[in-house]
Amino acid sequence: SQQAQLMEVLKKEVRAMLIAAKAGLTPEQLEEQYMAMVCKPLPLRDLGFQSTLELVTQMPEVVRICSKNGTLILKAIADDSTKGIAKLVANQKVKTRKTSKKTATKANATFPSKNSKNPQSFQTLSARTPVLPATVKAELQDLLSSSPLLLADLGKAFLRRFGRAFQYRQYGFLSMFQVFRSMSDSIVVEQTKAGSLLVLRKYLASTVEQEEEPQASAAEMPPLEPICETESFYQAAHLMDSEPVQTRLVDHLKQVMHDETSECHFPLIPLQHQGFEQFPSTPEIPPDAVQDRRLCSLPPLRRRCLVGVIVEFAVSPSQFYIRLCSTEESNKLQNLMFEMRHVYSHKVASDKYIMPASAVRPGQLCCVMVSSWWYRVIIHRVINDQEVEVFCADYGHLQIVQKSSLRFLKWHYLKLPAQAIPCSLAWIKPVEGTWSSSAILLFKHLCRFKELVGIVDEYVDGVLYLFLCDTSAKQDVYLHSVLRDMGYADVCGENIPSQEFEELNPSALYVQPSQKQGNAEVVEADLRLQLESQDADSETATLKQDGAE
Repeated sequence: SQQAQLMEVLKKEVRAMLIAAKAGLTPEQLEEQYMAMVCKPLPLRDLGFQSTLELVTQMPEVVRICSKNGTLILKAIADDSTKGIAKLVANQKVKTRKTSKKTATKANATFPSKNSKNPQSFQTLSARTPVLPATVKAELQDLLSSSPLLLADLGKAFLRRFGRAFQYRQYGFLSMFQVFRSMSDSIVVEQTKAGSLLVLRKYLASTVEQEEEPQASAAEMPPLEPICETESFYQAAHLMDSEPVQTRLVDHLKQVMHDETSECHFPLIPLQHQGFEQFPSTPEIPPDAVQDRRLCSLPPLRRRCLVGVIVEFAVSPSQFYIRLCSTEESNKLQNLMFEMRHVYSHKVASDKYIMPASAVRPGQLCCVMVSSWWYRVIIHRVINDQEVEVFCADYGHLQIVQKSSLRFLKWHYLKLPAQAIPCSLAWIKPVEGTWSSSAILLFKHLCRFKELVGIVDEYVDGVLYLFLCDTSAKQDVYLHSVLRDMGYADVCGENIPSQEFEELNPSALYVQPSQKQGNAEVVEADLRLQLESQDADSETATLKQDGAE
């Protein structure tokens, strides 16, 4: 029957969610996780159940119900097909350890011999904490850019602004407070009589510096939308009148937001504001529009350096794109997204940079709006009169968009190198000649919403070959080893050119190698996780000797 089929599908989904949660889930958390993953509530009524607890009691082969301190906890019962994943999750730590940059840089990294069939002799690396995607961080900052917000109101405000719930648990966080601790460099949680208040740190910092020794430039992080004096702003201001620093913050915001005409304005970019009023209403291409130029790539990373990375887009273990973490360029990308949204969201400016049909051609660098954010893209192909396929230079994916959403890229936004780096896992190949769907799903699961450690091996035809390591477990988990142990990959001790990238590598087609890369220079990664073996010369000789043998 349909109910029986639905129940079997639901059992697989519930088991997968519970296996991913080492400590288990409460019934309420299971409901939230299911909504986040499937985008609809648990089908209780369709199956004739009144509650989630009643549902799971009918899954004795899938769910084990435990009690901890009076709270019901649901845990998974693995079957033969999921025992491997359950074992990996069981090794995850409950708490992560912190390793300072100073300590990390003193460590030695041990690299495997190319003749080794079991390359797991790498240095143990420090554990990682959950990481929010850059776009989600930007959305939270956007939400607080107009006024502070009570933590209790965050969920409703996020849903109202972005049209979806803020499901922080899917990124590995256990609580809202853990989320904002990870963003303590940009968001402050202030305690007020009304509850916890979320405030952008730049407001507090600029207020204090203005009274003591002004150093911060207000134009460093422009607001995403025109700032208006709203009722919610004054409500937040009223809540913050109880403490001296918060009072100064409110006065500062009121001063910034004051306008004699009581209209919306852009206080942080006055020159651009003046330019908006003077834009001509002609179809001519603006002089600062990028036409026949390409973005540059990031300088190449030094062999054997260790870098913090996020896999932004994955097709297979042989074709994926990473973005470097904790680098100056990475922070600049977030600032760039803020500024582009600020500029292109103004209708007059947006209309000025509309692209005529003659400019919509393959290879054209431009920008496009997706879900209220603007991205730097290159047109890959024109599909029809309404649609084009574009390559996102900072995140690595291809996407079909409407021609009407394209805009010329301003010359100023050409300076930042393309942030997406085309990559392949080093030293492995698929057992079956091509990657199976199961291998691809496992690889994507191992990468999802995690900051990993990448160990650079070499570049081949513009593609970076590296090892990826998940340091959130008791023992470091190398992704190539997991694929091998699950029977999906063979370790071959050399880098076989990626068949997928040979068929299509948009980065090679549209992104210009950096000047340093063109001059065959290499630079050391400016990352807190970077290290290099102290006896690099001797190990290089050893690897060469192994290769000769």
